Amino acid sequence: MKILFICTGNTCRSPMAEAILKQKLPDVEVQSAGIYAGKDEQANENTITVLKEVGIPLDHSSQPVTNHLLDWADLVLTMTTGHKQALILQHPNYQEKYYTLKEYSSDTDKESWQMLKKAYADYEEKRSLFIQKNEHKLDNNRLNKMIANEFQEDIEKIQQLEANLINYDISDPFGGDLEIYQDTLRELDKYIELLLKKI
Repeated sequence: MKILFICTGNTCRSPMAEAILKQKLPDVEVQSAGIYAGKDEQANENTITVLKEVGIPLDHSSQPVTNHLLDWADLVLTMTTGHKQALILQHPNYQEKYYTLKEYSSDTDKESWQMLKKAYADYEEKRSLFIQKNEHKLDNNRLNKMIANEFQEDIEKIQQLEANLINYDISDPFGGDLEIYQDTLRELDKYIELLLKKI
């Protein structure tokens, strides 16, 4: 399987992810790129340092995302939902390959998503019936107020389920100190371990 990691500038998170995966699975084909990356820039100093601390070598030159790279990859794993959305807009022909790293490697959210979809569907159904029953008796303002009161519990349940969803973003260490880079490295390591179980 050919894996492409994507971040913003291809100098921090995606080179880290690439290096960690290469270390754990030496025969995997893996590259990284950035949505706004320049060409042939070296990785951030702190990226190099934190990888060296855990014994992972890094020889890296940045590269921008291209159709050629997206053709090459079987799986494109982004660091954030924003990166995934940018790829969908800029390179729509490859969207079946796009996932955030957390979304692809972690199953914990699937149940929450199912519950949330069901809660939305139930709410919409009740709301439409309520509107059909009352739209001729009330003006829009009063109707909206009544909907808010009538379905307050449903709305709170939906908000609670949304709050429980995972944040799919790997935190960006750029501009931070060494400790912040170490945190990002640990976060990446955790999700790459889960990724290995999937591939």
